[in-house]
Formats: sequence, structure tokens, C-alpha cells
Amino acid sequence: MKRHGKRFLAGLKTFSREKRYGVDEALTVLAAFPKAKFDETVELAIRLGVDPGKTDQSIRGSVSLPKGIGKARSVIVFAEGDLAAQCTEAGAMAVGGADLAKKVEEGWTDFDVAIAHPSMMRFVGKLGKVLGPLGKMPSPKSGTVTDQVVAAVREFRAGKIEFRSDPAGNVQVGLGKRSFAAADLKANVEAFVEHIRSLRPASVKGTYIRKVTLSSTMSPGVILDIQG
Repeated sequence: MKRHGKRFLAGLKTFSREKRYGVDEALTVLAAFPKAKFDETVELAIRLGVDPGKTDQSIRGSVSLPKGIGKARSVIVFAEGDLAAQCTEAGAMAVGGADLAKKVEEGWTDFDVAIAHPSMMRFVGKLGKVLGPLGKMPSPKSGTVTDQVVAAVREFRAGKIEFRSDPAGNVQVGLGKRSFAAADLKANVEAFVEHIRSLRPASVKGTYIRKVTLSSTMSPGVILDIQG
């Protein structure tokens, strides 16, 4: 049986786990939870009415949130020549081709996002076993395989986030910090939910967004009143 800490249990006493809350009300509940000693990440979990076994119902992509996520993300880029120099100037922590691919293949994964120019896929393609399980494998669908690598570096460093549905059909992302103003968190929550809504596969029947839960790193989840 999973045991929860004192802060979690104290938070449970302040709201109803069965009620669905509007975004404003849910953020008020979240703000009243006991705080940890660090600035917790505010997380959104969405349970989708998709069949994870069907390729056309897999939900994956990237999105720039209107208020960012509260931290700069570390980015590596597979690019060469002038583009490599430009990516370094844009803030990439590491840039390269075969040399960088070899380093990653040997186990170096201490970065948040990997971006690749299409011409580099001859080196990147073999990294699936290393980066795939971590959700860091460059992909056109997530915007991390692109001709516009310099722009992608700037966007992902500034807080553009990647997401993908898990084997159970859930999507979970961090949308900011507890220190954010409530209005900024609300903007990010609503923007992300609407983006997910826009990705509804044509083959999905019935309710698409089944449940949306808002929480922080150390808190219980508050169910949002958002129609699917």
C-alpha cells in the first residue's frame, strides 16, 4: 500500500476528491495546500478516451505555453556547419553530428531535449534504444526534427514542452511552478487542454477528454470540470 506524507494527507482534508472544480477554484485549492521546501512543479494529467493500441490514436506533439514553465531547458542539437554555430549562439548546451551521437549512444543523457536537423538522422536514427524510453528521441511530430533548428533551440529553451500519451492513454505534463501567479497557471492550463482537444483523432468515438487532474509535486490531485 502506498504511503503518503504529512503534507499530502493534510491537503486531502481541504477539498473533495469527488468534486470537479473550475480552473480558478482548483488553483485556489492548490494554493492552499501545505507547501514543500522547494518550488513545486504544477502538473496536469489528462486521461483520454483513446485506444493506445491504435497508431492513429497516439497523441504526441509539442506546444509553447503562453506563460512558460518557469525554467530554461537544456537542449542538445544534431547539426553541423554554420547551423551548429548558430545553435550554440542560441543557447544549445551541446551541438554535433556523429561525435555527439556516439556520446549519447554511450549513455550520456543529461539534457532535457534533443533536436535534430533532418540531414543528421543518419546518426540520430540509431539512438532510439537510448532516447526512446526517456521520451527524448527527436521526432518530426514533436517538432524536434526540423529544418529550423535554431528557432527550435530558442523555443524549447524558453519552455516549449513535448508530450505524448502513455500506454494507458494518459498525458501528463508540468505547466509551471507553484510560485506562478494564478492567472499565469490558468492561462497555461487552458492553453494546454485546448491544444490536446485540437488533436482529437477522427477515429475516436465517445468522450475524448475523460478526466483532467491538477496537482503539484507533493500534493493530491484536484479534478477539473472540463468537458471532453
